[in-house]
Parts: sequence; C-alpha cells; structure tokens
Amino acid sequence: MDTTILQQLTGEFFGTVILIYIGNSVVAGNVLNKTKSFNTGWLHITLGWGLAVTMAIYSVGWLSPAHLNPAVTLGMAVAGQIEWILVIPYIVVQILGGFLGAVLVWIHYYPHFKETENEEAILSVFSTAPAISRKRWNLISETFATGFLVYALLAFTQGEFTEGLNPVIVGLLILTIGLSLGGTTGYAINPARDLGPRIAHQLMPIANKGQSNWEYSWIPVLGPFIGSIIGGIGFLIVTSIG
Repeated sequence: MDTTILQQLTGEFFGTVILIYIGNSVVAGNVLNKTKSFNTGWLHITLGWGLAVTMAIYSVGWLSPAHLNPAVTLGMAVAGQIEWILVIPYIVVQILGGFLGAVLVWIHYYPHFKETENEEAILSVFSTAPAISRKRWNLISETFATGFLVYALLAFTQGEFTEGLNPVIVGLLILTIGLSLGGTTGYAINPARDLGPRIAHQLMPIANKGQSNWEYSWIPVLGPFIGSIIGGIGFLIVTSIG
C-alpha cells in the first residue's frame, strides 16, 4: 500500500478513536450514575462534542484530511474533493476507530456502568436514539442535519481562515448543529459515531446493559449517507452558479 494512503488511513483511524473517546465520554459523564458531571444537560453534551471534533482534528490533521466521518468522506468524494478509491478504506477505518473509541469509554467509566441500572442511559453512551420514535421523521432529521454539515464543510473550502483556525470553526459547526438540530435524534450525523460504538455495546460485557436497538440502527447510518450526497450535490450546484 502507498505510504501516503497508509498515513491517511492511520490518521482517520486514530482521529475517530479520539473523537469517540472524548465525545461519547461527555455523554457518559452526563448519564451514568455517580459521575462528577451527572445530569449536567444538553448544553454540556453539545459543547463537549464540538470540542471533541476540534481536538480530534488538531490531533490528526497533519496525517489525513481528518474527515473522521464516513458521511463526510462520501460527501467530499461526491464534490470531487477526494478520490473515490479512498472512500471505502476511509469508511472502514473510521468505523473501526469508532469501535475502539467506545471501548476506551467503557474502560474509562467502568465503575459507573455498574452503578447505573438504566439500560437506555447505558446505550446512549454508545449510540443515538430518537426523542420520538417515528422512523420516517428520524431519517429526515439525520438526512437534513448531515446535508447541512457536509455542505457547510465544503463551503468552508472556498474561503480562507486564519492558519490553524479551521478545526475550531468545524467544532463550532458541530456545536451549532447539536444545539439547533440535535434535539430530535441526538444528531449522529456520522455513521462511525453510531455504528462502531453500537457494535461495541453489543459485543462487550457491559454491566447492566440491555439490547443494542438494532431496529433503529440503520437510520443514523443511511440518513447521514443520504444527507452527505445531497450536501455534496448542493455544493456543486451552488459553485456552478457562482
């Protein structure tokens, strides 16, 4: 394998590990019993996820484009920003990174899982669930939010930020999406963020866990992929007009 491609895959893998370790940990701190940050709320979670994205990008941005998200990778390919041959390898390592990141969260908060009997709360550490279960509308929420994410990321490539500031801007974008659009489904907007940790939830001997809710699992995968295509095509349309 070309060393440049290997470097990029390494960046995407470890970047996603960092993303999930930090991001899912802020959820764990909110919902697991006897943590110092228990029940601190949605604002804490959305701020934590925005910072998780920023820190993950800073950590591996020198190795890869730091997509850390299969939907972003697909959207970038649709818009011609990366080669199609990289899409599948990127997605595979991102999902594997999501799995490992979730394992680290489990280890980090191990005693607190034993203190928590709420199966839904435990699952929420690993994967998303809708506030109101209406699959059609849940799918629309994930599609629209990811479409906006991908379009915005592509639009950012058309301007110039102060050197080194881009990860902060992307983190603010994630914070914006979480605060404004995340209340319906928990804003997965990233198949690796949901699928990798959901597999970890299924496989690991987590204390007091219940079912992994595979009935819902396709929505935070398919919705972001559809949204990424829409966002990529939308960007191409806007730039062709401009």
